[in-house]
Amino acid sequence: MQTLDVRTVPPRERHPLIFQTFSELPPAGSFILVNDHDPKPLYYQFQAELKMPFGWEYLESGPEVWRVKIGKTS
Repeated sequence: MQTLDVRTVPPRERHPLIFQTFSELPPAGSFILVNDHDPKPLYYQFQAELKMPFGWEYLESGPEVWRVKIGKTS
């Protein structure tokens, strides 16, 4: 499974990169997002902008590192 660590990516580039990674997933594919803060605003952006269901599972919830499994669901 692919891991996308955005901790060193400039903040303005993070969401576009995450959306691009999601769009390139195969059906039922997923990736692990690694971030330096809770990506809850990204979750709300996914809800608002995606036209398909998605999976969102916290694997680690801080305080220094957040890891979230994000994937396409049917």
